[in-house]
Amino acid sequence: MNETSKDTKDKLLKWWQLSLMGVACTIGTGYFLGTGVGIQIGGPAIIPAFILAAAGTFVVFDVLAKMSSKDPQEGSFCVYARNAFGRWAGFSSGWVYFSSEILIMGSQMAALSLFTRLWFPGVPMWVFASVYAVLGLFIIILGTKGFERAEHLFAVVKLAAIIAFLGLAGSALLGWLGGGKHAPSWPVPLFPTGAIGGWSSLIYAFYAFGGIEVMGMLAIRLKNPEEAPKAGRWMIGTLAILYIASLVAALSLVPWKMMGAKESPFVIALKGYGLSFVPHFFNGIFIIAGFSTMVASLFAVITILVTLAKNKDAPPLFAKVSRGEKKTPYYAIGVTAVALGGSILLALLLPEKMYEYVTTAAGLMLMYNWIFILFTAGSLLELGGWEQVKRWGSTGIILLAVSGTMFHDKSRPGLWISLGLVALIGGITLLMRRVWDRIKARRRGRVRRTRPKGELT
Repeated sequence: MNETSKDTKDKLLKWWQLSLMGVACTIGTGYFLGTGVGIQIGGPAIIPAFILAAAGTFVVFDVLAKMSSKDPQEGSFCVYARNAFGRWAGFSSGWVYFSSEILIMGSQMAALSLFTRLWFPGVPMWVFASVYAVLGLFIIILGTKGFERAEHLFAVVKLAAIIAFLGLAGSALLGWLGGGKHAPSWPVPLFPTGAIGGWSSLIYAFYAFGGIEVMGMLAIRLKNPEEAPKAGRWMIGTLAILYIASLVAALSLVPWKMMGAKESPFVIALKGYGLSFVPHFFNGIFIIAGFSTMVASLFAVITILVTLAKNKDAPPLFAKVSRGEKKTPYYAIGVTAVALGGSILLALLLPEKMYEYVTTAAGLMLMYNWIFILFTAGSLLELGGWEQVKRWGSTGIILLAVSGTMFHDKSRPGLWISLGLVALIGGITLLMRRVWDRIKARRRGRVRRTRPKGELT
């Protein structure tokens, strides 16, 4: 956020540090809580859904990392889309991403406030939302180094939480914690709600991997940019193993029908073993996870807004930075803070179901951006036959996840809202193309008038 795309002098990250940053940007409430919705819809089918989502996510980050190592850019996929297809692609990709992340952050803030009220039930939710927003903006203002240090710490805490759950769940499965309310059993059959249920649950597995695009923006800080794909392989591989192992453990401890949207499946799995600290322990982890991904999203949307402003696809004021070493984009931070405030108000004032639809739409818009990254890679990279197969395979898996939302009441309205929002941004892009064409025509006219008489055109 505070470096130029080409002249970053202070490249401090090793590949494993970027992997750790990816963990921090990815593990959030989408995994700890959203997975419960996926289980409610598809039952144990969430396990093969996570395998498919991990494969699809891996290919998206792999091509993004290859573009980053070939041409490191602060605006990442937004700049690459512009380079591949023209100004319209950078404009629409940037604004779709900005819009989706702002809406997702609003829901994260509402969730964080709800978690915190477990300990402070008398305090209004807007107070907590305001505190978390200010803390997140403060970390961003500290600069990229401050952001990286905070996210490294959050990543360690989140990984430790998953490993702690696996340790407790393993002890329960081995009988070391005494008998629970339900006898442990393998999570079979895999598709108790049928193929349609498994199909509909796939999108919730993808939500647990959201955040890899932030990792792509941070790739410019690598000491060796060519190690970006390696960082992604380790990060996504580690997450896939931990995600799937913890889900198998949770579904082995309690029947899948007990899982739901209101409580984490990992808390439900350990409820019958007399561990009174578990709800409070995981409540703290949810707060850390949600806050961490919210800060990562803030970093990403501010970076994208600055990139759009530099390319004159947003008011140039947002590209201005402070004087001195840090070069903080205060105008971009300010407008993001206002947009975030509006999103928080929507989360707190809209009926719960309506806002669920809006945030589902925002998550789907993120998936559309991933598909655009895959198309961009096809234009900018020289991909061999197997790489093309993987690229089209990943596109197919993401489209499968998106289309699966048509078959469930919880996600279907979000699909239509997401398509409406994309159509709106597409319409604005078409209008802007006319404006850009007029500006080009005027410039050509001025050039012709300033040529000396007799000069050939």
